Amino acid sequence: MIIIYLFIGIFASVIGALPLGASNIAVINTTLKQNAKQAFKIAVAAGIAEVILSYYALHCNMIVRDFFINNLWIQIVIILLLIVVGGFLFFKKQSEKKAKKRRLTKSNYITGFLLGILNPPVLIYWVIAFGIINNNDIMLSFKSSLTVLFLFFFGVYIGKLFTLFLYSRFSLLIKNKVQNITLIINKVTGVLLVIIGMLQAVKLYVF
Repeated sequence: MIIIYLFIGIFASVIGALPLGASNIAVINTTLKQNAKQAFKIAVAAGIAEVILSYYALHCNMIVRDFFINNLWIQIVIILLLIVVGGFLFFKKQSEKKAKKRRLTKSNYITGFLLGILNPPVLIYWVIAFGIINNNDIMLSFKSSLTVLFLFFFGVYIGKLFTLFLYSRFSLLIKNKVQNITLIINKVTGVLLVIIGMLQAVKLYVF
């Protein structure tokens, strides 16, 4: 069913947005300092930036896709990276350093967009994500129908917006206990990455 591309976009976006980054911290700080409405403005703009980065990553992915498929060692390295990073996040101890507070003096829309677009790790994540997606009997490229592309990128936007919205909601509950929620999020993200890595390893071994 074509609707599956919407859920793939949402899932991939949520996984990429879960780790505590600049946009997440900005949403938390703005929720605590101002209100959830102002934080939502950051989330809206950050979601647009996420779509732009994922769109560009799709272009890069199609350039290197043949090289990726024809070189088994790259797939093995990615599997190992997923497992190692997942294990690192799961076993990472709670940091005693408090997240630095950012002074949001500009428009929250501009802040959200800049924090979202100036994020190289996210671009790398999407290049890897597209490599995994296209390696699992689901083809996604610029040659895909407009409906498929729209559903996927709309899912990316929803996933980013939903994740940042949850950060805003949770920040109202945890107040000054951001480090504790970070530990939980890291563990959940770590488990998901390890599971994805193991599934890729099984698929590579079986097929």
